[in-house]
Amino acid sequence: MDEIRQLGYVGVGASDMAPREAFASDVLGMQVAPRSNELSDAPLHLRMDDYERRVTLHPDNRDDLLYLGLEVADEAQLEVVKNRLEGAGFATDRASSKGAVDRFVAALFTATDPDGVAIEIYYGHLLRVEDPFHSRRSIAGFVAGELGLGHAVLCVADIERSVAFYRDVLGFRISDLITFEPAPGFEVTITFFHCNPRHHTLALLQAPLPQRLNHIMVELQSLDDVGSTYELCRDRGMSIGMHLGRHTNDHMLSFYVASPSGFQIEYGWGGQLIDDSAWRVQTHRAASIWGHRPGGSV
Repeated sequence: MDEIRQLGYVGVGASDMAPREAFASDVLGMQVAPRSNELSDAPLHLRMDDYERRVTLHPDNRDDLLYLGLEVADEAQLEVVKNRLEGAGFATDRASSKGAVDRFVAALFTATDPDGVAIEIYYGHLLRVEDPFHSRRSIAGFVAGELGLGHAVLCVADIERSVAFYRDVLGFRISDLITFEPAPGFEVTITFFHCNPRHHTLALLQAPLPQRLNHIMVELQSLDDVGSTYELCRDRGMSIGMHLGRHTNDHMLSFYVASPSGFQIEYGWGGQLIDDSAWRVQTHRAASIWGHRPGGSV
């Protein structure tokens, strides 16, 4: 089962659009796409590469993940995934032509994961190769393209049920697991999944956190861009969730900064790639090789 090619886009709620737009463009370096209208309920689309959008902000007081957009190759693959979901007892809903246009794709259907997160399976995302990505910041750009926008880490209520959904129904492949204590006496296990060479596109942890979305990772083409953005965040007094460090499993060198919506953004460089012909599932007892000290300490 290898129909899912990448995490193509995400939609998140935003209780106050202005600070979130400024954070995305002036700090993270994403490009704000032109709005179709200036109505207060109009979504805001953010670019990271030639895709028309990678992140969409919707006026919504939930300040949390609204949907994940997962890409397949074509109509035939769309039907394969749709039939498998329905065969496993999950309802699906084919979007109208207008719904597909609103998402900048050729066609899509929606389903819901065990925790109520909307899953949009689509193909034919609109590309803007004639209008290349351009950041307001002086950065080299993001590692996206065929690897997708990055990764998302979700908090789930029942890890076994959620693993079964993403692995056995959607076809994600387990990369590895990390079991560690983020706080004394509180042990968690995070399960990491891939669907292309990026080490992980999705990760799940069972934790009683107020938001389903723990963090989104975006990967930069230049290590200097990670360093300069880290310094920018510190100079602006932004809330650093974790300081610079390198992870044990994907070897990403990164830091975490709190978005205006509360969930974290991991801003990283140098993630390793997976070759499925040689990869074996691993378990780690620490999340980081070095660094990633919690905010408030350096």
